[in-house]
Amino acid sequence: MRHPLRKAIPFAALLPMALTVIVGYLGTVLWSLRISLTNSRSFPSDTFVGMAQYTRLFENERWLLSLNNLALYGVLFIGACLVIGFLLAVFIDQNVTGEGVLRTIFLYPYAMSFVATGLVWQWMLTPGNGIEQAAHQFGFAGFSFDWIVDQDMVMYTVVIATVWQASGLVMAMMLAGLRGIDGEIWKAARLDGIPAWRVYLSIVLPMMWPTIATVLLLLTTAVVKLFDAVVAMTQGGPGTASEVPAKFIMDHLFGRANIALASAGAVVLLVPVLAMLAPYAYARSRKGRA
Repeated sequence: MRHPLRKAIPFAALLPMALTVIVGYLGTVLWSLRISLTNSRSFPSDTFVGMAQYTRLFENERWLLSLNNLALYGVLFIGACLVIGFLLAVFIDQNVTGEGVLRTIFLYPYAMSFVATGLVWQWMLTPGNGIEQAAHQFGFAGFSFDWIVDQDMVMYTVVIATVWQASGLVMAMMLAGLRGIDGEIWKAARLDGIPAWRVYLSIVLPMMWPTIATVLLLLTTAVVKLFDAVVAMTQGGPGTASEVPAKFIMDHLFGRANIALASAGAVVLLVPVLAMLAPYAYARSRKGRA
C-alpha cells in the first residue's frame, strides 16, 4: 500500500536522468571496446586491427600473472569475508551488550580510504616494524613475519588487509538478513532440540540466499577492481609478484601510453562482472513478476 504522504515521481521526470546514465555508461563501454580493436597508443586511432590487442594481452606474462593473482585473491577474499562477516553477524544477533558500539567498530574500516589504511598495513607488515617489532619487544626474539617482501606470500598480506576492511560491510548485510528471519523458527527448533549450528546451516542460510547473493555480487565487484590496496601496500611488488589486472591497465593507460591494450584489459575485466550480474538481475526480475 502506498504511503499517503508519499508523492509518486512521474516517469517522464525520471526518463531523462535514466537515459543519461544508460547512455553514459554504455557509451564508455562501447568506446573502450572500439579502442581495444584499434592500434591506438597515446591518442585514439581509427586503424582497425581486429583482435590483435587481445592476442597481445593474453601473450603478456605480466597480464597472465595478474589474472592468477586475482583468482587466488578472489577465492580467499570472498571466502574469508563471507565466513567472518557471517560469524560477526551471528555474534551481534545474540542481543549482546553494546550492540550499537560493536556494529560501529566492525563497520568503520569500510568507511575508511584504503590509500590511507593501506600505508598503515604496509608499516605493520614490513619486517622490523609493526607486528614483528611488537613480537620482539614481547620477548619473541626469533619471530619473523616477512610475507609482504616474499614473492610467494605477498598476495596473502593483501588478502588480510582487505578482509579486515570489507568484513564489516558483510556483517551489516548478514545481520540485516538474520533480523529478517521469523523468530518462530528458532522457537520450533528449540522445542525439537535441534542444535543451533544445524539450524543455521540447514534453515537460516538457505533463507538468507538473496542477502548472500547480494554480498557475493558486491565482493566479486570489489575483487575485479582491486587496485588501491595493492598500490598502497606493495606497488605490485616485490617485482611483479602482487600485480593485478587493474594495475596493469592503469600502468599501460598512463605510464606506457598504450590505451588500446589497456582498453582490451578493461573489456576483459568486464566479463566476470556481467557473468555475475546477469543471473542476479534475471533472478530479481523473475521474483518481481512472481
